[in-house]
Amino acid sequence: MVIRLRRRHHLPCLLDLHLVISMDQVKPKSVLGKHSVLNAAFAFSLGGYGYHARGPAPGTPKSGSTVLPPGPALPPPSSSAAAAASVGPMVPPPRPKSQISMSATGGGLADIDPETVPPNMKVEGRDWFALFNPKQPRYLKVELMQNLDHPSVVCCVKFSADGRWLAAGCNRVTYIYDAMTGQLATQLEDKSVQKEGDLYIRSVCFSPDGKFLATGAEDKKIRVWDITNTRIRNTFTGHEQDIYSLDISRDGRVIVSGSGDRTVRIWSMIEQKLVHVIPIQDIDQKDSGVTSVAISPDSRFVAAGSLDKMVRVWDIQTAQQLERLEGHKDSVYSVAFMPDGRTLVSGSLDKTIKMWQLGMGDSRGYNMDRDRKGPCKMTFIGHKDFVLSVACTPDSKWIVSGSKDRGVQFWDPRTGQTQFMLQGHKNSVISVAISPSGRPLFATGSGDNRARIWCYEPLGRFG
Repeated sequence: MVIRLRRRHHLPCLLDLHLVISMDQVKPKSVLGKHSVLNAAFAFSLGGYGYHARGPAPGTPKSGSTVLPPGPALPPPSSSAAAAASVGPMVPPPRPKSQISMSATGGGLADIDPETVPPNMKVEGRDWFALFNPKQPRYLKVELMQNLDHPSVVCCVKFSADGRWLAAGCNRVTYIYDAMTGQLATQLEDKSVQKEGDLYIRSVCFSPDGKFLATGAEDKKIRVWDITNTRIRNTFTGHEQDIYSLDISRDGRVIVSGSGDRTVRIWSMIEQKLVHVIPIQDIDQKDSGVTSVAISPDSRFVAAGSLDKMVRVWDIQTAQQLERLEGHKDSVYSVAFMPDGRTLVSGSLDKTIKMWQLGMGDSRGYNMDRDRKGPCKMTFIGHKDFVLSVACTPDSKWIVSGSKDRGVQFWDPRTGQTQFMLQGHKNSVISVAISPSGRPLFATGSGDNRARIWCYEPLGRFG
């Protein structure tokens, strides 16, 4: 299988080359920048962080290795010192004591040889395994429920509000599955689009009643599909570059979109029109394409992560900026609200997840000091590579992250510790999603062309 990615010019900081990626080798025609993960089929890297389902040790490069893993997000070993610096030092810098992580206490789960872990602290399937943190009580059990193969990279996954359906966005097509049986229910494809080239569906989101699905794609359009009739109900246009993220409010009235054109746009589902365009125009920021958006559970606020390392929050009615959260050392690729609506989680190319306490100083519930640097409650450290997606469980007990290191980690937001690390894909985990209701399920979408549905029920409840 070979995926040919066309040359792009619209995001100068992201990617400006032609790249051929195959299942056997990676052949870059020039050194790729650190943001190529966004445009190179979302971190479609093939080497460096894969783990064998059965074997003596993970295939992760050791800290003393001089050979960098191949893949579009890292320069080759012969690159200059400046390029090597962009990868980051092999030894992490000292961290403040306020940052709680496994790395701070002697290494993360990604460094552990699975064969050395006691049987009661690991679960192994045919082509996947999970390692539980030996330094923490074990609360969960994880099991693969469904394996869903696709003809292309799975860019995004999302459950319906009732947990019954799972949508997976791929090249040109969005697939909708029965989450319990794994049976394909329908597939959505705009047949009017030209057949030449790729058209990756970067984001999908169900309406609260499950009747409609919004998709955001590389052609700058938001399509709202009538799922039952498999037809487009309406199309929102206006973005000037690829749409990377969508969210629909829980009251079903608003769609929010984020794009490489450095804007967040708020659309009315009722009136089917654009309501607000929110540009990111910080004078000191050059790279501010929006990679991720999320609407708060009460439908009052919208958060966005962007390439300029910032997380921002706006009032969804007035489009007034309420928060500008600084702390990540590299681009923010994913944001998610916790169920309380006052805590925000972000994942970054700096390999960390941060949990932010949003301001509560004024009558609207937010502090208007836009440049506060103190709202970060906790930093979660343990992934070996870029954090591409984050999500939170409905009971607030777990934060879930997917990474270019091919792993998924469940984090305890009370302690900052990892509950378990799951290695269930042969490529980057581009997207993670949690079922909002019903049985505790989560889904993963990957560059290995697979979406998978997993169960994370508490110990003692698993059949």
